[in-house]
Amino acid sequence: MKDQYAVVGNPIGHTKSPLIHSLFAQETRQDMSYTAIEGPLEPRNAFQDVVRTFASRGGKGMNVTAPFKLEAFAMANDRSERATLAGAANTVKFEDGRLLADNFDGIGLVRDIEVNLRLPMVGKRVLMLGAGGAARGALLPFLAAHPAELVVANRDVSKVDALVASVAGRGPLIACGYSDLERLGRFDLVVNATSASLTGDLPPVPPSVFSPDGTAYELAYGKGLTPFLRLARNAGVHGVTDGVGMLVEQAAEAFAWWRGVRPQTSAVIDRLAIPLD
Repeated sequence: MKDQYAVVGNPIGHTKSPLIHSLFAQETRQDMSYTAIEGPLEPRNAFQDVVRTFASRGGKGMNVTAPFKLEAFAMANDRSERATLAGAANTVKFEDGRLLADNFDGIGLVRDIEVNLRLPMVGKRVLMLGAGGAARGALLPFLAAHPAELVVANRDVSKVDALVASVAGRGPLIACGYSDLERLGRFDLVVNATSASLTGDLPPVPPSVFSPDGTAYELAYGKGLTPFLRLARNAGVHGVTDGVGMLVEQAAEAFAWWRGVRPQTSAVIDRLAIPLD
């Protein structure tokens, strides 16, 4: 019987994870299957029941997407530092009766930026918009890339202050509100880690944060030229990109954690990418 893996979320019909992992399995010659599971939103413990049932039937690991990342983290027996900082898990595996949790969103994002886009962050000014789960998951991997400065901006300043305080001393990190950005100048890399683009909205970021020679990175993927990317392009930025590379790279990290072999990602990214114009 093939080793069983799955992604669980709600809704789940849009997920690219089964395609991504089937391509990884073909490339690395892994005898495994990967399915999508739509987790029930009610009753209260329904998600936990789905995970435990999957494990009891021989499941080896799962990816976890919205809205269950917090619940996956909460039910884990062991959690990585990345997952602990984010307070959320996007990947779990079952080992010796225990549930292990990690969060590969941030490390996948950094790999896409530094390896695929060839934009090392060392010595650069980096701005991250948002202080939710996506930003929290990216914080440690970003600091590990040694930017000259990492500014995290959010509408709720108290939330971003608490986030920055949680990793005090780990790097050159600044918390601010959107209204403070006008005075902070241009950044080499601006990352939209808010959920605004999922609803076609735009975070209140001034065009002055963009450098024409810099890069604007949208975590959302498959949505074309979002309001954030359009703002960046109108500000003269030539390097605009969405999060499809991050999606594939975090999947590769999960695959390597499960299977002990890291697949190649470039062909999969090319297959999933859509034009931004």
